[in-house]
Amino acid sequence: QVQLVESGGGLVQPGGSLRLACAASGSRFSSLGWYRQAPGKQRELVATFTSSGTTNYADSVKGRFTISRDNAQNTVHLQMNSLKPEDTAVYYCHAVSMWSGRDFWGQGTQVTVSS
Repeated sequence: QVQLVESGGGLVQPGGSLRLACAASGSRFSSLGWYRQAPGKQRELVATFTSSGTTNYADSVKGRFTISRDNAQNTVHLQMNSLKPEDTAVYYCHAVSMWSGRDFWGQGTQVTVSS
């Protein structure tokens, strides 16, 4: 059974930093990363490791966010620096099973950037 467990969200002031973590279990994953959904908006890619092992970032977070992966522990982190109010959203861990090709989502963690 695939499980994606997120942690690390919270409230931070503009310009601050947060680090999100996602512990993935139950499969081997070809793609592992983060999406976000702000109120009234569609879910969008933030950063991900692709099936070829490269990283892909949304233009809006390039230079501020860094995704990293610990393959031994099947964990992916998202270091978010220089946070802006427009980064406020629910952040979801996303994974694609290497075995079945199915998509899986975590429960989401709230990130709020506000003074």
